[in-house]
Amino acid sequence: MTSLSVEILAADAAEPITSAGNAQLGIAVLAGIALIVLLITKFKLHAFLALTIGSLALGAFAGAPLADTIKSFTTGLGNTVAGVGVLIALGAILGKLLADSGGADQIVDTILARTSGRAMPWAMVLIASVIGLPLFFEVGIVLLIPVVLLVAKRGNYSLMRIGIPALAGLSVMHGLIPPHPGPLVAIDALGANLGVTLALGLVVAVPTVIIAGPVFSRYAARWVDIKAPENMIPVRPSEDLEKRPGFGATVATVLLPVVLMLVKALVDIVVDDPDNGVQKVTDVIGSPLIALLAAVIVGMFTLGRAAGFTKERISSTVEKSLAPIAGVLLIVGAGGGFKQTLIDIGVGQMILDFSKSWSIPALLLAWLIAVAIRLATGSATVATISAAGLVAPLAEGMSTSETALLVLAIGAGSLFFSHVNDAGFWLVKEYFGMTVGQTIKTWSVMETIISVVGIVVVLLLSLVL
Repeated sequence: MTSLSVEILAADAAEPITSAGNAQLGIAVLAGIALIVLLITKFKLHAFLALTIGSLALGAFAGAPLADTIKSFTTGLGNTVAGVGVLIALGAILGKLLADSGGADQIVDTILARTSGRAMPWAMVLIASVIGLPLFFEVGIVLLIPVVLLVAKRGNYSLMRIGIPALAGLSVMHGLIPPHPGPLVAIDALGANLGVTLALGLVVAVPTVIIAGPVFSRYAARWVDIKAPENMIPVRPSEDLEKRPGFGATVATVLLPVVLMLVKALVDIVVDDPDNGVQKVTDVIGSPLIALLAAVIVGMFTLGRAAGFTKERISSTVEKSLAPIAGVLLIVGAGGGFKQTLIDIGVGQMILDFSKSWSIPALLLAWLIAVAIRLATGSATVATISAAGLVAPLAEGMSTSETALLVLAIGAGSLFFSHVNDAGFWLVKEYFGMTVGQTIKTWSVMETIISVVGIVVVLLLSLVL
């Protein structure tokens, strides 16, 4: 267990900073979340500011001293950024190298060159899943949209038959698989094992992405039969490059951190001896920081240098990758502050009492909470962070696999029914040239399928693990 996990568990066990009863705490939580939702949706306030204000309001509604509330918020913010901030930054660097070097385009072109006809939707979901591992959802969309539009146009496919599998692959990676911000924060908050969560996340992701992608795309294409809009086909990043990285080297670089973390998880299960030399080595190389750092360093050569980048160009690419994630880091940090405020005012015990009295399984409760916050805020990341804070006490006493499944239940809930308050909804609508109604019939339904299939698979796994 990491030192950060110990700190979080210690904070969970601390005395509440208020003596309010469950009724007052319940009202305080609802009022705090409602305020955050109102600030984000009605007043269009940045999620960082909304979470900060909502955290302070939460403490006030619960009757906690302002000084204690501020301390809880800043402690949670600091611990969260310390735990996942570097990982998010490394993931952003790797994603930028993949995009700018033409590595992403190389993966796309190689797979598409060997695919045709009915296999095309399956190729699109494979491409999106591989590329989506190190990339933020929005970046993945921007990279894949040109490919989706070109394939649909040249092959005379329905746009939904090609687009839905690609979107499903990206969305599943974003919600369930680290090193994406949401899963990382949930793993950090619940003290879950990253390698085990990653392994189980891949198990959940495979059937989920198949059903929500290639299978659902058949029906989506019937409901919304549209062609690729001519004016939305942008220039691909690699068109100005003289050469691109090789396919094998690119895929190996992208999968390197995943493989290292999975090896660590496997050795931990098989060997289970902290004094064993092999386990000591895998504990180091399989830690998220080292695994992602290794991928970034390798990527500078296999992606950057292979594309003909100079040292200065690689340095510039790294620098440019960090600026866009400032907002993400602030949102994640503020979400950690909100989580810690929830814990410190005693909401954990309230949730425990609620789950016992209503006999709701912890996994289903976590999913329902994430669904409610997702529907209200439109943000998968905010839903994941907030839900993780609310259900963190439920993770105490759980086994390693149970805690990992709790993370995945939250991740699945955070993807439920994207609608007009989600930036991703409008991104998909505009790129594909759809109406609001068409976007709901396709994108929103797809997200709901991902969420529902995800929690069903998680619940099934909980019966055998």
